[in-house]
Amino acid sequence: MPKTSWMFLFLLVFSVYAEDQDLPVVASAKELKGVKAKKIVWETDGAKMVHIPANPSDTRKREPVYDEFGDLVKPAKIIGAADAFFMDAHEVNVGQFKKFLKSSGYKPDEAINWNQVDKYSPTDKHPISRVTWHDATAYAKWAGKRLPTEKEWEFAARGGLIGKEYSWGDDVNLARDYANYTGIDGSDKWKYTAPVGSFKPNGYGLHGMAGNVFEWCQNRYNSDQDRRVLRGGSWYNDTHYLRLANRYNYDPAGGNYAYGFRCVLGSD
Repeated sequence: MPKTSWMFLFLLVFSVYAEDQDLPVVASAKELKGVKAKKIVWETDGAKMVHIPANPSDTRKREPVYDEFGDLVKPAKIIGAADAFFMDAHEVNVGQFKKFLKSSGYKPDEAINWNQVDKYSPTDKHPISRVTWHDATAYAKWAGKRLPTEKEWEFAARGGLIGKEYSWGDDVNLARDYANYTGIDGSDKWKYTAPVGSFKPNGYGLHGMAGNVFEWCQNRYNSDQDRRVLRGGSWYNDTHYLRLANRYNYDPAGGNYAYGFRCVLGSD
């Protein structure tokens, strides 16, 4: 590579590093209310988080309020669009999850199989996998965050695009630039999971919203089943599972080598 190319690469890497170093570090929801930046670092787990704007199509309803005698105090009312929120820029990684276990005292109902985690996510920079919905929820609570709702996850994954099939648009031929999924080709050189942040971000600056690991959401899959929603597809799946409309579900007490998560901050 020519000397000028090396210099350009160095300056690019340095500028990205410097940008991350200058991000405000936020320690509480109270502090967050005064933050104007579009990117932050959440102090508890060190996660870089990005601002997701309000979703104008997701209006919220205030339920009616009654007093002790059954008289209506406040009627039901549509109170506007869902608020903006912050979301982890990438999946929770192995290093962050280890920090959670060491500092929280949390004990999973079923011990995590670290031999399997190491096989599919061999470094602290790879996404944590084989965690249950309960494990993910406990991590989020420890960090002072929560799992995203399914609506929040899909809105964020679209990155500002409207009516597109994938988080980068409609062209499936671009999938290798944005997602780690079945097989190895192009930018995807990993047999299993890839280190978080290895692929291009979507329009909101979120990495890995397609592929790498499925991500747990708050929601139940439907009213008849005690199963929780997973979104996004994984390293194991083909492009069908990377579609924004794809929904998957699993027992919240079960883990899998292709299941992980990320967290959000904002209104509940």
